[in-house]
Amino acid sequence: MEDLASFLRIRRSRVDPATVGIPVDSRRRVAGLRREEVAHLSGVSVDYYVRLEQGRATQPSEQVRDALARVLGLDEIERGHLDRLACQRRRHTKAPGGRLRPELLRVLDLVDGAPAMIMNHRMDVLAGNRLAGLLYGRPMQGWNTARHIFLEEAGHGLYADWEKCTVDVVGHLRLAAGEYPGDPRLASLIGELAMGSERFRRLWARADVRARTHGRKAYRHPLVGLLELHQENFALPSEAGSELVVLSAAPGSAAEDGLRLLAGLGAVAPPEESCERRGRGDAPGRTARRRS
Repeated sequence: MEDLASFLRIRRSRVDPATVGIPVDSRRRVAGLRREEVAHLSGVSVDYYVRLEQGRATQPSEQVRDALARVLGLDEIERGHLDRLACQRRRHTKAPGGRLRPELLRVLDLVDGAPAMIMNHRMDVLAGNRLAGLLYGRPMQGWNTARHIFLEEAGHGLYADWEKCTVDVVGHLRLAAGEYPGDPRLASLIGELAMGSERFRRLWARADVRARTHGRKAYRHPLVGLLELHQENFALPSEAGSELVVLSAAPGSAAEDGLRLLAGLGAVAPPEESCERRGRGDAPGRTARRRS
């Protein structure tokens, strides 16, 4: 999916030489920094840096990683990604499974008035509450939000801020690829998105890394209109790679009224499949208890 060499090459090409004190004139034909410039600024030999970009040197020291992160302008999340790539051959991180504890499903039932779902590192939805099913208009368990955004929505429909969503998704998947380099299902998903979406290919080529934590989410729902919500991601320490995602509306906002209306519409004519939740993410299993 990704290795240290390709990450360094891509990020080197994105550095503006002027930001690191290198004068630029019209004769310069290189995008970003040259290899020898990165080596000089990082305090390593040109030969060693060339071997890093060729994949012949794979485990730079922490001191070297510090210097590379500084020269390449990496933030804290990207630096962590660099560390994981540099240590891949020493790590054997097993991709987490998709089985959820019953207690987590009960937590979803307790989230009232806000769409909530549990997602894994591949952005597979493992379970969701009733309002999440109504928001997305589909069964929660068993679908992948990255695939939905890039291959089904394609710039229109449910996501009012689709372009921003695509940037966030690619940044998250690249972070996940560094965390779980041996996950074949993640590699297959990335390949599928690259084959099916030109935008995904362009964004993936930028090598941006992002962590999902919180932020604004806007939806154009066909029944209740624009919903401007706040997304909060809660890591689940006992379920490696998984997060509880809650989409809340500000008190007294139009979005709060919209969610209340959506819940009421669902109560009148609940979509049978949209409310279905299962406790497994990798295979069909027992249907999770529905709210009575």
